[in-house]
Amino acid sequence: QVQLVESGGGLVRAGGSLRLSCAASGSIFSIDAMGWYRQAPGKQRELVAGITSGGNTNYADSVKGRFTISRDNAKNTVYLQMNSLKPEDTAVYYCNARTPEYAPYDYWGQGTQVTVSS
Repeated sequence: QVQLVESGGGLVRAGGSLRLSCAASGSIFSIDAMGWYRQAPGKQRELVAGITSGGNTNYADSVKGRFTISRDNAKNTVYLQMNSLKPEDTAVYYCNARTPEYAPYDYWGQGTQVTVSS
């Protein structure tokens, strides 16, 4: 079992910045990729950014150039630096951890609210 604890959400004005953190504990050896998803009211959960244990990253087109995902393997923690925030970034952000692709299983954090005002 893996537990994920998120922090760093809040309310910010458009153009501002936030940094989200997600600390993993439990069966850490089973984790391969980690990432951040978000879900706005009435919309499906979508991938924001992902990172593998080797450091390969991918981003949603809507956040490229503004968000940066990073990972500290020694601390079992993943971060999402969010700059130039827009009102459309408003959502609940969820941390995700995934086991290797030959036996995939997703673990989820409880979610942290990010609200961007205009």
